[in-house]
Amino acid sequence: MRPFTYERPVNVQAAVAAASHLAKPLVPPTQSPAQFIGGGTNLADYMKLGVAQPERLVDLNGLDDAGLRRIQVDDKRIVFGALVRMSDAAAHEEVRRRCPLVAESLVLAASGQIRNMATLGGNVLQRTRCEYFRETSWACNKREPGSGCAAMDGFNRQHAVLGGSDQCIATYHGDFAQALIALDASVVVEGQHGSRKIAFADLHRLPGDTPNIETVLGPADIIVAIEVPLGPWSGRSRYLKIRDRESYAFALASAAVALDMDGGTVRHARIALGGVATVPWRAKKAEEALLGKVLNEGAAHAAAEAAFADARPREHNAFKIPLGKSTLVRALLETRDMKV
Repeated sequence: MRPFTYERPVNVQAAVAAASHLAKPLVPPTQSPAQFIGGGTNLADYMKLGVAQPERLVDLNGLDDAGLRRIQVDDKRIVFGALVRMSDAAAHEEVRRRCPLVAESLVLAASGQIRNMATLGGNVLQRTRCEYFRETSWACNKREPGSGCAAMDGFNRQHAVLGGSDQCIATYHGDFAQALIALDASVVVEGQHGSRKIAFADLHRLPGDTPNIETVLGPADIIVAIEVPLGPWSGRSRYLKIRDRESYAFALASAAVALDMDGGTVRHARIALGGVATVPWRAKKAEEALLGKVLNEGAAHAAAEAAFADARPREHNAFKIPLGKSTLVRALLETRDMKV
């Protein structure tokens, strides 16, 4: 790990200023000399590996705004402060009751120790665990633009079948983000130019020709809150995660599903897929395939086919397409059968 300076500002404005001083034009936030740290469970790891090499760490845990650590729930929405720990959000009684999908996506993420440390704001900005990104001896356009992508012709079992490009097929490995994109969440951001709200669906960028630019945030932007609207689908929702082992493993395929039902007929469906895409992935085609349909096995399979119609497998990850379809079918039928 390279030497770095450490700052622990007491308010958001000071944190923004600390990062702004080292910001450089045309340098994406992930490569900025100043980096924010919350729980540190992702950034510290990559600093040890030499993947991240910040000159300054700006620790957000000293910020004095109590709202950053608060969960607020009413009939219309849930608002999470960005410094709320994953474990606290997962255990929150009202979150579990009003929107099981959110709680389940957090419970199934990482280990208990990590959930006790990791913040919600940091979690949604976690970087890929692609083996070629983590190992600096391999070519990786996300880590070093223009160097190539070793995953294309290498061992790519863990890599994405949706949302990839000729430059990058690294999977986004988060779970909580799938719940947020399915539920039309938004993030509140503070930065050099004040406060703004961003739809969660617009936060992450597809790799395209610039996989090193992962979000729309600037180098001094801080997520301060996450807002999740509640609707008739919130209570009938769940998160299903399929992985190589039962705990502390990333998804090979996952599905976030929320349904508004009229008897056995789908009035509204919200679906996101994890473990199979380069960014948090909203399965709009699958949602459209279910509208007005009786949700039986046939309808669920049709939705799954629509969800993966644009999938582009590589040599070792083609299994994710049938696995992803089966995962979605199971999630849809189990969500349909929930008692709410």
